[in-house]
Amino acid sequence: MGFQLGEDNDVGMNEMNLIPLIDIMLVLMIIFLVTATVANPSIPLTLPKTTAEILDPPPKAITISIRANGQVAWNDQVISLSELEQRLNAAGQTERKPTVQLRADKDARYDAVAQVMSRASQAGLSDIAFVSDN
Repeated sequence: MGFQLGEDNDVGMNEMNLIPLIDIMLVLMIIFLVTATVANPSIPLTLPKTTAEILDPPPKAITISIRANGQVAWNDQVISLSELEQRLNAAGQTERKPTVQLRADKDARYDAVAQVMSRASQAGLSDIAFVSDN
């Protein structure tokens, strides 16, 4: 004669209880965050003085946009090709030549893009970057 305590259920525990583990991990994370911000050691140093020159910032980039209808814009201002040529020549005369960022509409004619690139090359601006959407 055997006696039985509880239900007549032979199914054991199928899943592990993760709640205590999660509680411990949250407490440890809080402890690490608090100690990392408080225990930031600051070592007093006397840094040496140098005679290095501060470099000039790079020249501002020129953005040239070509619309699908062939209009050319210089930094969001629509201009003609002759005015573009004058501005590119003026930019090419500077000591530090700027970068030309070329933004062409996907439906723009190749001829318009080639004209702009030709004028930039004649002005001595050979650093041309093509801008596209990701």
